[in-house]
Amino acid sequence: MERGELLDRIRSRRARIGIIGLGYVGLPLLIRFCEEGFRTTGFDIDPDKIEALKEGRSYLTHVPSEAVQAILSHNPPLLEATTDMSLLSQMDAILICVPTPLDERREPDLRYVRRTTEEVASRLRPGQLVSLESTTYPGTTEEVVLPILEGSGYRVGEDFFLVFSPEREDPGRRDYTTKNTPKLVGGVTERCLEVGSALYSMIVERVVTVSSPKVAEMAKLLENIYRCVNIALVNELKILCDRMGMDIWEVIEAAKTKPFGFQAFYPGPGLGGHCIPIDPFYLTWKAREYDFVTRFIELAGEINTSMPYYVVHKVMDALNREGKALKGSRILVLGVAYKRDIDDMRESPAIPIIRLLTEKGAIVSYHDPFVPVAVSKRKGFRMESVDLTEDVLAESDCVLIVTDHSTIDYRWVVERSSLVVDTRNATKGIESSKVVKA
Repeated sequence: MERGELLDRIRSRRARIGIIGLGYVGLPLLIRFCEEGFRTTGFDIDPDKIEALKEGRSYLTHVPSEAVQAILSHNPPLLEATTDMSLLSQMDAILICVPTPLDERREPDLRYVRRTTEEVASRLRPGQLVSLESTTYPGTTEEVVLPILEGSGYRVGEDFFLVFSPEREDPGRRDYTTKNTPKLVGGVTERCLEVGSALYSMIVERVVTVSSPKVAEMAKLLENIYRCVNIALVNELKILCDRMGMDIWEVIEAAKTKPFGFQAFYPGPGLGGHCIPIDPFYLTWKAREYDFVTRFIELAGEINTSMPYYVVHKVMDALNREGKALKGSRILVLGVAYKRDIDDMRESPAIPIIRLLTEKGAIVSYHDPFVPVAVSKRKGFRMESVDLTEDVLAESDCVLIVTDHSTIDYRWVVERSSLVVDTRNATKGIESSKVVKA
């Protein structure tokens, strides 16, 4: 297929779209392409996800099942979900949305990107577009993905087209969606950029093109590093304000009244999610190739990683005020998702907090309306949520708010608890000597 024919298929919505990896990035993309009338095939190695989609069920809290059912009901069918990678050869555009975690040494683990690219390369045909969406270090698209694809014997920009277009998903957010969030696109060649831009312009309101995949890769990291460093700053100030007898939340509210030159960031019990705790270290690792030390990134990482320890010490201090030891005390953790009103536990600070509390002899349970069973295979962690009842609150020596889900009535919690340690300012406006801010 020639470039002109591929562009025509894209613009006429006849192009077949394949999305590899149907998680927090891939599933919203799949739905968005179907909403615009593209025949779209979702690929995933997890058969449970495939079965759920075929039955019209969403497995992500922030993606309603109604959205899946709406595209399933389309005639002719637009959605196909499969574990069969051989169907990649039938796709005109292939979007790679697989995980990019860190390994045990906090170095980039690109095994999923490599394996997926090898699957694509083994079925590559002339006229296909390949887009990497997974967040990674600058140079991955051209240094890792491109050589594997060109190993098939085809030439980039002539036989096939390759771009990097970073995901910008924020689970649980309602004001910005896949459709109205600007999409960055960087192509290996000008022709690659032209094809990639044409594809994404069909599903988003604004496409922003950059000069290379490397620039797009760096831009994505900058977005997350910006947040990581500023959250670390406000976390450090929270500890200082605590020692100085001030409320950091009041300080932030006062500072944000300035209409220019200030953007509010908020402290917490630590960083969670796939992006902010992990992505900055991709750049730290890559910078070593250039004999460069990313001191701000590493310091921010140290501060944010230390926050669970600070929280546990605040719990110990609060219990001590009540004449109780942490060892043997019953601690109820409210919320184990990494952020409000979602079911995502990736890198949640709740896990190290629970581990530290348990190691110090506390009897820990948790309640989370979005996470009935909390599992972290990598950290060997599994717990089940308990019901949030008056008896559970009364039996707890301390209620520790780690995630401020909006479905919980925190005034009711405070009234029925003997001690509450709040890491999220969820008890704002509730005057009670039972509450300790952490």
